[in-house]
Order: sequence, then structure tokens, then C-alpha cells
Amino acid sequence: MKKRGYHITKSIPKKNFATFTTMEKTNFIDLIKVFCRSGHGGSGARHFLRNKLTAFGGPDGGDGGRGAHIILRGNKNLWTLLHLRYFKNILAENGENGSKNNCTGRDGKDIIIDVPLGTIATIEENGNMVEILEDGQQKILLKGGRGGQGNSHFATPTNQAPEHSQPGEPGEETFVSLELKVLADVGLVGFPNAGKSTLLSVITAAKPKIADYAFTTLTPQLGMVEYRDQKSFCIADLPGIIEGAAEGKGLGHRFLRHIERNPVLLFVIPADSNDHFEEFQILRYELEEYNPELLDKKFVIAISKSDMLDDELKQAIEQELPENIPHIFISSITNKGLSELKDLLWKTLN
Repeated sequence: MKKRGYHITKSIPKKNFATFTTMEKTNFIDLIKVFCRSGHGGSGARHFLRNKLTAFGGPDGGDGGRGAHIILRGNKNLWTLLHLRYFKNILAENGENGSKNNCTGRDGKDIIIDVPLGTIATIEENGNMVEILEDGQQKILLKGGRGGQGNSHFATPTNQAPEHSQPGEPGEETFVSLELKVLADVGLVGFPNAGKSTLLSVITAAKPKIADYAFTTLTPQLGMVEYRDQKSFCIADLPGIIEGAAEGKGLGHRFLRHIERNPVLLFVIPADSNDHFEEFQILRYELEEYNPELLDKKFVIAISKSDMLDDELKQAIEQELPENIPHIFISSITNKGLSELKDLLWKTLN
């Protein structure tokens, strides 16, 4: 039987939520904060059997219903938290009170919040975290209060007419931070105008914004790379990093959180860079400043815009690059080296 509950994707019951009136210019939202409250449990009933055949019957008070849970569910069709950005409060339904004839109150309808894969919910009150990584995966974010027991549970040989019942337990209420970390196999890392968006548009079906000025990419872009034998892997173009990004310069470290999910980082360094090794070291340093664990990932270096290089210039650039990291020369305009790049990335991933 299908479980009852509200599914939060694009529409949410209006009676439970207050909406924001302003709209953000961007459709990519990866960090929001909402107030959540699970449902209170219903109170147990205090009642005694009375009908035309029974004048002084025993206790028959029913139990209260459970308060509604707030549940997170993974949805592979979502890639942003935009559908939750305009909701301020998430208030779950309370359980109904018990009634006579040992009738149990109805449980509150659970609220199911659909979130993209890679979402982490942090409960501010106790610091507990709930992580969603698989499609259809469900985890209870806040539990509803337990319903109270009716007075029929408290009858004993010495107290056959108990006058008391239990109240329902209160639900949980707290602010919850929802943080999205993009799930991708390969993350593109590089300075602005290094050619990351152009590379993504050529090897995938993604259509990122491409222009000849810095910070063209303002939000992460995802694309699927089709490989041999119907295999594929996901690649993410992240906004350009500049020196001092971990300290808040440029776009800051807001989008560096998405790199934490990528097992392989592809450093895109343009061929016309003044110092290729120094540029790699700056990028590596910014990652280390943000999270030292990022240095444990596998690195690959791609020298972009290399269609105008001759063999002598390639050898000079190769001498600047670190020896322990695989590298490749590519050109997104002429498709030079792109097949070899896919092979290298697939080999590194596996």
C-alpha cells in the first residue's frame, strides 16, 4: 500500500508553508536554511464504556495518533534546491487524539521532501547530519511525536477505572540547513577563461555559457560523457578559481564544496599561460586551503588551447609540469586529443 504523505517537489500544501515573495536571478541554489517542525502526537482518550446495555463499563479510551515525520527522499531528476528556496517553514501535521471504543487517532501525514542526490541536511539544534546519495533513498529528518496511550492501558486489578491517559509527545522543531554537493565523477578545475566550459560543451551535450570574459560560469554545470561500449561518466564544470579564492576573493569558496564529491579532478591550464607549473600550484594551494583532504584525490592535467602549439613548445611545457601527474594536450576547437582525454579519465576513474 502506498504510504501517505506530502511530496515536496514543485508544489507544497499552502496551509503548511509561508512563501518568499522575491525571486533569485539564478536557477541554481545549493544552500538554503528552513525551519522544520514535525507533528505532535495525539493525546490518549479518557473514556468509559457507556451504552444502553452497560451502565458502568470499563475504560475504553483509544490511543492518540503519531505525529507526522519529515522525510528526505533522493530524486535523480533534481539538480538544485530551487524548489525549496521559496519556502520558509515546513510544518508537519499533528496526530489526532484517541477516542472512545478504543479507537486510535489517525497518524499525521508525513511530509516527503524530494532533494537532489548529494544533499546533506544538518540539524542545527544537535548538529546531526542526514545525507542522500541514491535515487529513491529515504531518511527521516525529524521524527513525529509518539501518540499518548488511552486510559484502557492503565486498568489493573486494583484500579479498574483509571481516570488518566497520556498526552502525546511533542514533535521536533529546529532550523535545518540543506547543502547540495554535486555528484560527478570528474570535476573541472581552472582559472577563469581556461577553456573549461568549451571543453564541457564539446565532450557532452551540456550547453554552458561561453564568452571571452572572466567568470562566465557562475554556477556548476553538469554533463554526461559518452564512452565506449555504452559506458559513460559525469563531468562537472565549476566556476573559475582565482588566487585567494579560499579567502573569499572572486566567487570565493562557495562552489569549492562541489569538488569534495569528485574522485578525479581535471586541472585545465591554457597553453598561453605564462607559467603552467605556477598556475597548477596556485590551484592546488587553493584546494588545500579549503580542505586538505582534496589533495588525496586523483589529478589529471589538460593543457587546453593547444592547437597552435608545435612539438618544440609542447616539450617546453611538459618540462614545467609535475612528473607524477598524467597530462595531455587538447583543443576543444579542433577536437584534438579529446578521445585520448576520455581514455585517460576513464582509466583514472577505474
